[in-house]
Amino acid sequence: MPFRPNSRPRRAGGSSSSCTHRRNLPARSCLRPAKRRIFEFARVFRNREQGALHHPEFTMLEWYRTGESCEALMDDCAQFLAIAASAAGTDRFSFRGRDADPLAAPERLTVAEAFGLYAGIDLLATLAEEAPDRDGLAAQALAAGVRLADDDSWSDIFSRVLVERIEPRIGNGRATFLTEYPRPEAALARPKAADPRVAERFELFVCGVELANGFGELTDPAEQRARLEAEMAKKERLYGERYPIDEDFLAALAHMPPASGCALGFDRLAMLAARASRVEQVIWTPLPLKDNR
Repeated sequence: MPFRPNSRPRRAGGSSSSCTHRRNLPARSCLRPAKRRIFEFARVFRNREQGALHHPEFTMLEWYRTGESCEALMDDCAQFLAIAASAAGTDRFSFRGRDADPLAAPERLTVAEAFGLYAGIDLLATLAEEAPDRDGLAAQALAAGVRLADDDSWSDIFSRVLVERIEPRIGNGRATFLTEYPRPEAALARPKAADPRVAERFELFVCGVELANGFGELTDPAEQRARLEAEMAKKERLYGERYPIDEDFLAALAHMPPASGCALGFDRLAMLAARASRVEQVIWTPLPLKDNR
């Protein structure tokens, strides 16, 4: 069924200088039984990031469906690829020598399947409800030839393998949905009922480019608080800064119905459809590059 929202929320509290997992918490808080589908084109701002795929200011299409699963969101994403291709008058997306057919049925891989297929790593063996097995993942990554630092955490190692071994291999020829992310990598997603080691989270990749990030939304305020605190602790460790927890969001979460939500990088979608080589080439007023990146 095509995505036809009933309402569009206003931005609450202005724009943030940072965005956790590219999600807009105020929009998520707007879900109520009377508003079963909402969307917005959000202006997003990020410090430090600027390059071929990153710009300090960008546009994000975000939408939510109450009472529906991530499957519906993935169907939406596939429709958006087709719409973008039609608007651009093309049947091929391209980025830096990689091509994909935006009309082809997307491939679907779980993260564990991708780690096994492209890195020879048994990811699920390193996951437990208490804490992930950092040393177990490190040993497998080193055996696969991935270079690590002594102070790399489980999440650091996961990200290295994902970026170096998985992302370049997916979304080529056709789009790829990478599904069932490990719980430690899905701060806003509910655990998968059939296997609580993983979460109801997916990402869409086209031409090796991460394009969208979708969740089965976590609606337990206590669990969400614990996860956000862990995220802020990680941010403080990596960047030396910490943001306060959004108490209004946590209060609203208690009244949020079961839902799924997705955020899609609108500029990146335009970039792929236009076959541009850098995202600022499709942004109306891009910031100048500080150096040749």
